[in-house]
Amino acid sequence: MSDPATPPRSLAEDLRVRDDASLTVLLRSRPDLITPVPTDLTQLATRAGTRASVVRALERLDRFALQTAEALAVAADPATYDELLALMAGDEGDPAVTGALPHALGTLREQALVWGADDRLRLVRTARELLTPSPQHPSPTGLGPTVQEATAGMSPGRIQEIVTTAGLPSTHDAVSAVSALTALFTDRTRMSALLADVPEESREVLARLVWGPPYGQVTADPAAHLRRLLDRGLLLPTAPGTVVLPREVALHLRSGRAHRATEPLPPPVEPAATHSPQVVDTTAAGQAYTALATVEELLKDWHEGGPAVLRAGGLSVRDLKRTAVALDVAEPVAAFWTELAYAAGLLASDGEADERFAATPAYDEWLEQPAAERWARLAESWLAATRTAGVVGGRDAKDRTLSALGPGLDRSAAPEVRHRVLTLLAGLPQGASPSPESVLARLRWERPLRGPQRDDDLRARLARWTLNEAELLGVTGRGALSAHGRALLGAPGAGPGGKPTGGRGRSTGPSATGPTATTGPTTPTGPTATAARAASAASAASAVTTHGAATAASTPPGAASTGPGDKLPVHHEHPRPAGPPEPLSAAEQAVASAAAARLLAPLLPEPLDHVLLQADLTAVAPGPLRRPLADTLGVLADVESKGGATVYRFTPGSVRRALDAGRSASDLHAFLAEHSRTPVPQPLAYLIDDVARRHGHLRVGAASAYVRCDDDSVLNEILADKRAAGLRLRRLAPTVLAAQADPAGLLEGLRAMGFAPAAESAEGDVLITRADAHRTPPRAAPEPVPDGPPTPDATLLAAAVRAIRAGDLASTTPRKPSGAAPAMTGGELPRTTSAETLATMQAAVLTGESLWIGYVNAEGSASQRVIAPVRVEGGFVTAYDHTADEVRTYPLHRITGVAELADDQV
Repeated sequence: MSDPATPPRSLAEDLRVRDDASLTVLLRSRPDLITPVPTDLTQLATRAGTRASVVRALERLDRFALQTAEALAVAADPATYDELLALMAGDEGDPAVTGALPHALGTLREQALVWGADDRLRLVRTARELLTPSPQHPSPTGLGPTVQEATAGMSPGRIQEIVTTAGLPSTHDAVSAVSALTALFTDRTRMSALLADVPEESREVLARLVWGPPYGQVTADPAAHLRRLLDRGLLLPTAPGTVVLPREVALHLRSGRAHRATEPLPPPVEPAATHSPQVVDTTAAGQAYTALATVEELLKDWHEGGPAVLRAGGLSVRDLKRTAVALDVAEPVAAFWTELAYAAGLLASDGEADERFAATPAYDEWLEQPAAERWARLAESWLAATRTAGVVGGRDAKDRTLSALGPGLDRSAAPEVRHRVLTLLAGLPQGASPSPESVLARLRWERPLRGPQRDDDLRARLARWTLNEAELLGVTGRGALSAHGRALLGAPGAGPGGKPTGGRGRSTGPSATGPTATTGPTTPTGPTATAARAASAASAASAVTTHGAATAASTPPGAASTGPGDKLPVHHEHPRPAGPPEPLSAAEQAVASAAAARLLAPLLPEPLDHVLLQADLTAVAPGPLRRPLADTLGVLADVESKGGATVYRFTPGSVRRALDAGRSASDLHAFLAEHSRTPVPQPLAYLIDDVARRHGHLRVGAASAYVRCDDDSVLNEILADKRAAGLRLRRLAPTVLAAQADPAGLLEGLRAMGFAPAAESAEGDVLITRADAHRTPPRAAPEPVPDGPPTPDATLLAAAVRAIRAGDLASTTPRKPSGAAPAMTGGELPRTTSAETLATMQAAVLTGESLWIGYVNAEGSASQRVIAPVRVEGGFVTAYDHTADEVRTYPLHRITGVAELADDQV
C-alpha cells in the first residue's frame, strides 16, 4: 500500500491514496473507465491513460481547463504550481487567471489527467503526447520545440559556435552547451540584453513567429538580419530551408505567457431583447398549438398510407417537397415535423411488401389526450432525440444524400447540446432572449475544439437548430424561454404571468450572465497547501481519513459535492463554479413534463363545439374544434385557409366524401344545424340534397368491374361520352356495363365525368369507405444513440469503487512466504497444495485472520481476493469477501492457493 505522506511515483499510486469521494468523481466524469469495472487501481490507471479515453476526457474540458493542460504540456515534466501559474498569467500576472487556475487544475486532477502534488505536477503521458507541439500537430499555444529538442540532431561543433556567439563560454560537451544556452534564454535580464544587441529587422522576424506558427523558411544563404538570429540560436534549423523559434525564446518575447489570450471566465450570455413574461408565455403557447395542429395535419394527410419508403430507407426528396407544400412550410421545417413525429412514436413504416409510412396505433392514443399532454410528449421526445432533422439534405461519409426518416441522422451530441442551450436560456431573467452569438460563444468556451476553431462545427450547428426548433415547438416565445419550457427542464422558474415556481432542487449551473456561483466550503488557496503539507505530514494523513465524513457532514442536502480529498488540495481549497446541470432521469423528466403540461394547459385555447356557416358555401371555425366535430367537418368540407380561424369550403366532392363514409343527407343537415351558430344557408342545403340525390344512382362492382343503373339512359350517356373511352366499357344488359378497369379506377373515372357512383359489395350492398383506415403494426419510438457510456448512478459508482478498492487490496497487500517459497508479489496467484489450503483455511477460522487467495470461477477466469474465513465444511469455505463486500461460499477445489497477510496488514 502507498504511504499518503510519500509523493506518488505513478498515476496508480496517486489514485491509491485518493479517498472514495475522489474516485467517485473520477468515475462519474469519465464513465468509460468502468465499462467494465477495473479489477484494481493499477488497471484503472492504465485504462485512464489509454489514447481513446484521454481524447474523450480532453474533448469534455472547458477552454480554460484545456489551456491549463496545454500549458502543462509545454512546461517541464514535472512542473511546479508556480511555473504553471507563470505560464498562464505571464510576468505581469492576471488576477482572473490566478483565481480560476486552482479550479481548472482541480478539474484536471479529478479526471486523472494530472497527478502529483503542487511541487511535482505531471500531465499523464498520453495527454502530453497529444498536446505537445510538433511540426505535424501544432499546439494552440503556437510554441515550438525546446532548445534541447531543436538541437537534438545538430553537430556539437555548431552548438559550440552558437554558444560562443551568444556570449557564453565554450563547454566540453554538447549537453552542457545546450544547458547553458537554455539557461541564457530563460534568464530575463540576460535575454533582454541579447535581444537588444540584434537589429530591428531581426526583432521584426521574431515578432512574426512569436505567437505561431513558430516555423519559417529561409534560403541557403540567408540575409544578414536572419544570420544574426541563427548565429545566436534565436532561430534554430530543423530541416534544410526550415527554421524554428525555440520555445524558451518565444516565452521570453511573450512575457512568459503560454497562450496569446487566456480565457479563465466563461463569456456571459447576454440578453438581446426583453419581453414581458406574459407575452413570452402567450407566444410560446400559440406556437405549441400550431405544433400540435401541424403534426395532426401531417399524419391526417398520411391516414390512408403515406409516401413509399426508399430502398435505402427514408423519405424521397419529391415526397418531402409534397409534404412541405401540404403543410405550407419550407422543406427543412417539414423534415423537422416528420422527424419529431417519428421520434415521438407517432409515425413509422408499415413493414408491408410495398413499404409505406403511416401513423402508428400510438397516434390514436395520442389524439385522445388533452392538448397540453400531447405537447409535453412531443417536447420530451424532442429533448431526448439524437435524430437531427437539420442534417437532412446533407451528405454522409460515403457522399450519399441524407433523407428525412432515413438512416444516418443520429448525432449523439444533440440531446446534450439542446439541454445546455435551454439551460443557458433558463439562466437569463424571465422574458429575456439572448443573442445567438453569445450562446454559441458560451458553448465554444465550455466545449472548445482542440483543432482550429470553426463557426460551422457540429455543436454550433446543433445550437442554432435548437434555438429555431424550440421556437417552432413552443418551448420558447420570441426567443425567450417560456414558463412551461422552464418546467420541462426541471429548472426553477416562473408560472404564467411571472409567478415563481419551484424547480427540482438541483443546481442549474453557473449563471448565464457570469460564473459567480459557488458551492461548498472555502479554504486557503492552492499553492500554500504544499507548504502546509510539508510542515505537517501527519495532519495531511489524518485528512485522508476524515475528509469524506467531514464533507458529507458539512455539505447541505442538494448542494454540489466539494470534490476529492486532501490529495487534491487545489481542487477543493477554492470556491468552485457550479458546473452545467445534468439531464433529468427518466422518472424526473416524466414529473417535469407533467408540470410543463399543467403550466401550458391554461394558455391553450379551449376547443369549440360550433362553427359559423356562411352563404358562400364556407364555414368558419373561430378556434380549435373538439375532436368529433373536427373529424366530421374534415370529411364534409375541405380546409381553405388556416390561421387564427380556419375556413372550410363545401364542394360536391367533399359532400360526396361524407356520403361515401356512410352519412345520409338527413344526417348532414342535422349535424350542421346542431353545430352552427348561424342558420344553415340555403345554397348549402341545396348542395347536400343535390349530391345525395345523385349519390349511389350508379353502382360499381367487380367483374373486373361493372356499372349498373336502373336508368338505362344514364348508361347511354356514359357510353356516348368520349371521356369514357379509357374505361373500355361495353353493355352486358340494358342496366349493366362491364369495364376492363379495376373498381377503384372506374369510380375515379366516373367521378371525373361528373357522376356520383357508389361502390357495392358482392351482395349488392353499398360499401362505406372511411379515411382513417391505415395504421402500422405497434411500433416503438426510435432509441436515442448514446454519446459514449451512460453516466453511472450513485449505486453503481459506490459498488464500482468498493470493488476496485477490494481488488487493489488483494493485489497489493504484502503476504507471508509459504514455507521455503519466496515472498510473493502482487499480481501472482498463490499456489499451495490442497492439504495446505485446507489447513490454512481451518487455522484462519480459529484465529479470525484474513487470507489472500487465488480463485478460478466456472468460466475459467482467475482473480485474487482477500477473504476472512468463517466456516470450512463439505468441501466449501464460507467467508467474508472484501472484494464483493459480502459473505460468499467458495468451492475449495477452485482455490488455487492461499497465503497469510503480512503481520503489519492483519
